[in-house]
Amino acid sequence: MSNLAILPIIIPLLAGIILAFFPKKLGLVRQLTKLFILVNLAVVSYTAWHVFNRGAVILETGGWTAPYGIVLVADELAILLVLTTNIVAAATAFYAPYSLSNKKEQYYFYSFFFFLIAGVSGAFLTGDLFNMFVFFEVLLMASYALIVLGGNKVQLRESVKYVFINVFSSMLFVTAIAFVYGALGTVNMAQIAQRVHEVDQQGILTTVGILLFFVFATKAALFPLYYWMPKSYAVPNPVISALFGALLTKVGVYAIIRVFSLIFVHKPELTHETFIWIAGLSMIFGVIGALSTNNIKLMIAYNIVPAIGFILMGVGVFNQDALSGSVYYLIHDMLIKTTLFLLVGTIAYAAGTSDLRKFSGLIHYYPFLGWLLFVSGFVLAGIPPFSGFIGKLLLLKGALADEEIAIVIIALLSSLLILYSIMKIFIKGFWGEKDDSFKPVSIKGRTAPVVGLTALSIFMGIGAEFIYPSVESISAYLLDPENYINAVLKE
Repeated sequence: MSNLAILPIIIPLLAGIILAFFPKKLGLVRQLTKLFILVNLAVVSYTAWHVFNRGAVILETGGWTAPYGIVLVADELAILLVLTTNIVAAATAFYAPYSLSNKKEQYYFYSFFFFLIAGVSGAFLTGDLFNMFVFFEVLLMASYALIVLGGNKVQLRESVKYVFINVFSSMLFVTAIAFVYGALGTVNMAQIAQRVHEVDQQGILTTVGILLFFVFATKAALFPLYYWMPKSYAVPNPVISALFGALLTKVGVYAIIRVFSLIFVHKPELTHETFIWIAGLSMIFGVIGALSTNNIKLMIAYNIVPAIGFILMGVGVFNQDALSGSVYYLIHDMLIKTTLFLLVGTIAYAAGTSDLRKFSGLIHYYPFLGWLLFVSGFVLAGIPPFSGFIGKLLLLKGALADEEIAIVIIALLSSLLILYSIMKIFIKGFWGEKDDSFKPVSIKGRTAPVVGLTALSIFMGIGAEFIYPSVESISAYLLDPENYINAVLKE
């Protein structure tokens, strides 16, 4: 059963290679894409069931016992994120043929799509820092190809910034790994966690911790390192923006959760208090960015920043309720950001522009689309009984238990402004007089994936009693590093 841990990486990797042989046969490629993504989703769903019912799946590749070989760790947190990744992938795969031109699809979109999923899944499942770096590079290489797909001037300009920032942060990442290996003699995360308290080089380890946080915070687009992200994520095709917004920043914040709940836990009064302040500033500046633009795609891109702030807030508070809130909110945000990027992409296509000042009254032509946006705005903002509410309730409960009143106030105000930023699209873009000169276009096929994701987000709120026990189990697991160490090293 240990091979279950590698299948979420192998299946999309093989799918990407196979599809590369048929770039011009779009009918075949589309059908194979749907088949591969559904097979992978089924395999990951079974693996998730196995992990939550029978314990973590550990694969020691090549027969080398941990910590000497490459280890993949499908524990509850990792497999839940891989499952959500594949739900996002399924929605975008079914949306893509309606959003991308034939020419863009023929430029190996589906191959790079699967390579991206393989890289993201590998980053979640790996058990050592060096292979986390390797999988980061796999997903980044795929994202470089996707972000330039189409090749218009704005896209190329933003892609240069995107590539430069990520290459620089990757350089710092591998440098930090070299320092870790020099100080501890290992890159296996379980063994690092075991040895980190035993060495005398605490100064070096503190420096490495700061360096790793800088790398992961850049990839997660936290304040003040988010400046590269919003336009880079807003300019590609909506299906690519959805993949980036839902997955890439989440890999960064996952790395923060994993590393700072497992390895760098020796100075929580410094690290975790810093996390809380960065979380608050991310909420504030992310919302300001969302309110400052009339580009509906850019609004959603800016709303990624406060969401990452909410997740980091739970890591900073670091009690069971707060960590449960972080995990719950992380899953919720992956789903709702995909929904919103696909939604605004459909709205921009229907309106002929993404500039909110240039259209109104769409409710007369696309009422269903308008009400989908309305509900999605409530889900994003955390209005009860939707999924965002459950995550934020747990975060606020955890913060209040630790008397972190300032971050609670910032979180509540940010939630209201996040709701306003989405309602701004609804009020200005959908309300208004009917324009008889407007010529509606067909959006057939684009709404089905959005409806599916919205329904799942609603279920996460209304059916929270079915999901919360698993999330609570993950938070309890994260609070005790020995759980991970014993599972991997079998001690």
